[in-house]
Amino acid sequence: MDKPIIEVENLSKLYRLGLIGATSLRDSVERWWYRMRRKEEMCKKVGAKHLMIEPDDPQAGPEPNTLWALKDVSFSVQKGEIVGIIGRNGAGKSTLLKILSRITEPTKGRAIMRGRVSSLLEVGTGFHPELTGRENIYLNGAILGMRKAEIDRKFDEIVDFSGVEKFIDTPVKRYSSGMYVRLAFAVAAHLEPEILLVDEVLAVGDFEFQKKCLGKMGDVAKEGRTVLFVSHNMGAINQLCNRAIVLENGQAKFTGSVNESIKEYLKGSVEIKKQYFQGPLSSVLDFQEVFVNGMTGSDIFIPSSSDITLSVTGSSNEDIPSFRVTFAVFKENIRVFTMHDVQHPQLLPKGKFKAEVTIAAFLLRPGEYSLTIGGYKGGGQEWICGSDVIVFGIMEEWSLKNESVNIGIINVPHNGSRKVIK
Repeated sequence: MDKPIIEVENLSKLYRLGLIGATSLRDSVERWWYRMRRKEEMCKKVGAKHLMIEPDDPQAGPEPNTLWALKDVSFSVQKGEIVGIIGRNGAGKSTLLKILSRITEPTKGRAIMRGRVSSLLEVGTGFHPELTGRENIYLNGAILGMRKAEIDRKFDEIVDFSGVEKFIDTPVKRYSSGMYVRLAFAVAAHLEPEILLVDEVLAVGDFEFQKKCLGKMGDVAKEGRTVLFVSHNMGAINQLCNRAIVLENGQAKFTGSVNESIKEYLKGSVEIKKQYFQGPLSSVLDFQEVFVNGMTGSDIFIPSSSDITLSVTGSSNEDIPSFRVTFAVFKENIRVFTMHDVQHPQLLPKGKFKAEVTIAAFLLRPGEYSLTIGGYKGGGQEWICGSDVIVFGIMEEWSLKNESVNIGIINVPHNGSRKVIK
């Protein structure tokens, strides 16, 4: 078998948090004194009280105020693979790509890249703001080791893909973030790198351009090139990648098939905090855990083609007559709709209970939603309510995308007809 095009062995990156240098004159004097007395360990601890990382933090480093952004990460990628890198914010995804792009050096370990690397990590990375779009295309090509004739051959294709032909001779510092990303991706994908590294920056673009980018990354892989793709969009990861790597607290928690990796990423249990809830019934009723399709945690993504079951567990200290649980779905602080566990209020007996509702597939459009849970007794004079107790996302399924679907907050099931009147 051929050697992997990407080989990562025990890759680690340690950062020192806080301000560079001392935070006060007193700290400066203390550090100088300890250095003069050759007490380096004491010198490092000066100022640590200003920003402490708890010793039991899973990413805590060997010294005060140090943090492992990556720790002992190992994996390999074969030529032509599209591998997703997924994980929560702060898991180490962007740090990993920056090391692979040679933007920053690892603290220990090594990464072997057997091919020309092009990366799209942040808006503005790799572009000189004072140069025009045209000049930046040639600059990036030269950095990748391409000859002018090669860049000339690709130039029209890059400009057409990016859709910024009107502004190609304008300095990129005057571009919007969307224009910047469109041109940056077009350059990165069309200048024939053997390895393409793409971070979540694609989220800046509009839907049509995101779809074009995903299609282009698929084409790149078919040509035998390799893609590492970081995203929180599980729909895009599932549609595009052959397999995925799950990062958690700077470590590679799981590597495997896309479906198994997404399941591993979505695992976790988060109890509802009691302080979320207010109202007269909060002393009687206790909501404990909330689930979306059986999942609970900080990152939940549901395919648009799946039904969505919202459920909550709780307990009551006493019988509550004429009661029902409410589920309110919000998008960008706008209430989309409210549902109840029972059609009419009824007795909630003392003890534990579970309430749930189901939303039909394709009703919610792709995007991020939050759930508010509550309940009321009788006519609503006694109530309990907790806002935004969990957030979940609806994934766009690219293969099921219907261009004729109306734009709006929800897809309303309906029947239509037309007849010609003479």
